[in-house]
Amino acid sequence: MGGRWLYILLFSFLLAFLLVRPIRAIAWHFGILDLPDSRKLHGEPIPLLGGVAVYLAFLVSLLANSILSPAVIGLLVAATGVMLASVVDDVRPLPASAKLAVLVLATLLVIYSGISLTLFPTRTLWGQALNVLLTILWVVGITSATNFFDGMDGLAAGLSAITAGFLGIIAYQSHQVFLGWVSAALLGATLGFLPYNFRPGRRATIFLGDAGSNFLGFTLASLAVLGEWAENSLVDLAAPVLIFGVFTYDMVYITADRIVSGKVRCVRDWIEYVGRDHLHHRLAAVLGRPGDAVLFIYAMSVALGVGATVLLMASPLSAVLLVGQAVVILLMVTILERRGRRAP
Repeated sequence: MGGRWLYILLFSFLLAFLLVRPIRAIAWHFGILDLPDSRKLHGEPIPLLGGVAVYLAFLVSLLANSILSPAVIGLLVAATGVMLASVVDDVRPLPASAKLAVLVLATLLVIYSGISLTLFPTRTLWGQALNVLLTILWVVGITSATNFFDGMDGLAAGLSAITAGFLGIIAYQSHQVFLGWVSAALLGATLGFLPYNFRPGRRATIFLGDAGSNFLGFTLASLAVLGEWAENSLVDLAAPVLIFGVFTYDMVYITADRIVSGKVRCVRDWIEYVGRDHLHHRLAAVLGRPGDAVLFIYAMSVALGVGATVLLMASPLSAVLLVGQAVVILLMVTILERRGRRAP
């Protein structure tokens, strides 16, 4: 079993690594570039479409290994729709409402294929409705958060790799082979792209673009729902929340901050608001360099992910202590990043 997991990971890694260069050339040829402006850190045009290489490596590695359960097929079809719509957005920006509609429709397709949260009773109509609503909120929220983190070299891709890695570890612990294979494929594809996107001391040569960040966020969020977590313990349900802790923390924090400060007053304002108030912006203001902020967030994600892997094997008391430890880590980061909020 471990040999096949490693094979899938290496297959997707090498394919992504080889695909980035021709796709980068295509982006240059057709002018699909991220142009510099006052909000961005780079001072020269950077090709987009890096996410297409990640997507193709992920897809081919699954198809070549015949990993095609009904749930995986539904996930692939939905993720393909999200990726294609996001490619269009990279070429010609779409309205925020249109992008939200695509995410909701794709999530409904995933739910139809059998990937859905089951926190409420599934035998009642109200329970099914709440499960569907919660699944939509989770998938759309994590996808949006991943897109928000695509603001510094290597940040979204690196966080996605770490998240996929911990999903794979937990899949291995709990013998969930389909979850493990898909996680390995996504981890390999992301790692194959990362050397072009995160080069300490030098600029990235290609970006994920919305096609990549939305695809990664959507796929990771759906994989978390696909996983079979403990059903009778709220403490064990904290494991996927910890693995995605950096994403959920930033999403909750900026939403609360923007509402309290009056920057957003309705859902439409929240969807359309663009600002430099995310976790990585504030940490960069404190630490002085974007690269240091990226490494700090990597370490933060690993710390929370390690807690999640231990959580599923812990006694009830130990689980409570692990969750408490995660809360303390986030409080420490909050104190630090609030200093970044006041920085020039």
